[in-house]
Amino acid sequence: MSAVRAELRADLAGFGEDLVETVTLCASELVANAIEHTLSGDSGGRVLRALFESEPGVLRLVVVDDGARESCPQIPTDRTEQEWLSAERGRGLLMVDMLAVRWGAYPVVPFPFCAGLGTAVWAEFALGGGQR
Repeated sequence: MSAVRAELRADLAGFGEDLVETVTLCASELVANAIEHTLSGDSGGRVLRALFESEPGVLRLVVVDDGARESCPQIPTDRTEQEWLSAERGRGLLMVDMLAVRWGAYPVVPFPFCAGLGTAVWAEFALGGGQR
């Protein structure tokens, strides 16, 4: 995970510190989720990361996994307040939801019979004053 963070910080050199830290934190969470919840965590698994300006003033981070072991990424919605207080897992996407302008996921290949080939999870961030 340290390599992911170091590469992102290098790619974001020249941008404001707040943006760099926010994107790095969200990327760490998305990569960790890919490794833990998909085939990317298996021997030979891969996680791909892309970073680009999707539209003027908007930076998009995309993390692509090797295919699902489970369902599509989502924030747990069936927890009570007490369950949230004691939960040791399931807060990562909630954090991404709070830090990103918007986020989502889509299948790498948009055909139903290819659903297991991978998922791209993306998050967008507003570019601010520290922009290059």
